[in-house]
Amino acid sequence: MLEVDTYNEVLQFSLKIGVAMVSGLLIGLEREFKGKHAGLKTNTLVSIGAAVFVLISLRYQGEPNVDITRVLSQVIIGIGFLGGGVILQKENKVKGLTTAATVWCSAGTGCLAATGMFMELAILTILVVLINIGFGYIDSNIETIKED
Repeated sequence: MLEVDTYNEVLQFSLKIGVAMVSGLLIGLEREFKGKHAGLKTNTLVSIGAAVFVLISLRYQGEPNVDITRVLSQVIIGIGFLGGGVILQKENKVKGLTTAATVWCSAGTGCLAATGMFMELAILTILVVLINIGFGYIDSNIETIKED
């Protein structure tokens, strides 16, 4: 039988991972509707993965010679590498920048979820989805105007 402290830790872990998953799903859903390669699964897994790494680092908070902020910086670097993989140059156009930035924001949602910053997480998730939808619409209309 699980002790009360262990049960609470597992419950907190599950809550934070669950919230990270929902955020990643919402962001990924928008990307999926636009037919992007880094869509639903990628953004969800990035959000969950970032949350897990931050949660692991938080377990060592207060220990001697431990700097938990180093994990955040490494998540940022790792996601930068992952995002770089979706950026392509085709003829005179660069593709994938928005997808890379979205994946980076998904990592941010995981970090927010792990630290329990749920209100900030909701705001970030809404902003990322609205920016991708709203500015995507504006961007496609600007491209149409440029072609005319």
